[in-house]
Parts: sequence; C-alpha cells; structure tokens
Amino acid sequence: MVAWVDSIAGTLPVLSEDTVDTDPLKQFAAWFKDAVAADEILPEAMTVATSTRSGEPSARMVLLRGFDERGFGFFTNYDSQKARELAENPRASLVVYWPKLGRQVRISGAVVKQSAEESLQYFRNRPLASQLSAWASPQSSVIANRQVLEDAVAALAAKYEGTSVPLPRHWGGYRVIPQAIEFWLHRDNRLHDRIRYSRQPRGGWRIERLAP
Repeated sequence: MVAWVDSIAGTLPVLSEDTVDTDPLKQFAAWFKDAVAADEILPEAMTVATSTRSGEPSARMVLLRGFDERGFGFFTNYDSQKARELAENPRASLVVYWPKLGRQVRISGAVVKQSAEESLQYFRNRPLASQLSAWASPQSSVIANRQVLEDAVAALAAKYEGTSVPLPRHWGGYRVIPQAIEFWLHRDNRLHDRIRYSRQPRGGWRIERLAP
C-alpha cells in the first residue's frame, strides 16, 4: 500500500491574481530563483510533452536551458523521437515541478528551432564527455547493448583528441514560445491555487484564476 502525502509541511504563500506579476516571465523568474534557493533537486528539470500529427503523445524529462521574452529553451538530438514529433506537430507542453515549494508551472505553445549560432554557443560550453555523447548516441534508436555507446565514445575521444569537437548537424536547441503559462500552488484540502496567463493577440497577457 502506498502512503500518499496529502499536504506539504509549513506555511505556503498565497498565489493571487491580484499580486502576481503582470509579466509571466518575471513571475517564472521569481519562482525559479526561489526553487534554486530552496535547494530543489535539479530545479531546471522539466517534462516536455509532444505528440505526432495523429495525436499520439509522448513525454520525457529534459533540462531547461534558458528562458526570456522569446520563450523557454532546451537542447536535444534532432533525430530523436521528440524531434520527429515536433517536425510533424510543432507544439509542446512543458511542466516544471518544485515539490519542496509545492509549486508547478505548465507552459504550452509553438516550438521553433534555435539558431545554429545559439546551438553552437551552448554546445561549446558543455563538458567534453557530453559533446562526445551527442555524437555517439543515435538517440531513440534500438542498439544491441551499452558497449556500442562506450565504443563509439572511445573512438570519438581518440578522433578529436587535442582538437575541438564540432557541433553535430543532428543536434541543437528548441524554443517553446508560450501561448499560455499556468502557475500552480499547493494548498491544504486540495483547494490549490491556479493562475493562468494567456497571450493576447494585440500584446500583453490575460490573467485568470482557475478552479483546482
């Protein structure tokens, strides 16, 4: 029998449509800063949900790699399942969850590729082992065993010893351009707070409270 946790210890702040920032990116930045300060495990971890053209969904955890007025960024293999689905249906939903704070943010919108320059800049800042793995892994493909990957990494390490590892053509960034951002705050008795921002055609955001 699983013992479900029905409440979170401590007093949580109120999430109100009257006090949130009018800009959801600023509200997200404030919550992200709180998550880092609270020592959340991987505060940048998020779920990326995609679907095929016919509506078959899939989801996986990735790392948020930057956010600004242009959207929320992450990087991946362009031959992966998520990339194939984004090519068919360039929309996605993101979910970030910070359990210590009892907070969740849900983001949905269109997806575009980041520029080659942005992808290269990020790739250059990755550890060498991560650069090699981007080349070695045929992501989402069936492989015989782990040794296939280990051998590929070893061969690539020898090939690029003493020189820069180039950016793979099949690897780079995406950016989710939010159309809606929902902030969720745990409250007792399951009367949680939910505040949704919806992008408006003429600019700005509509702020609404949703029932839990």
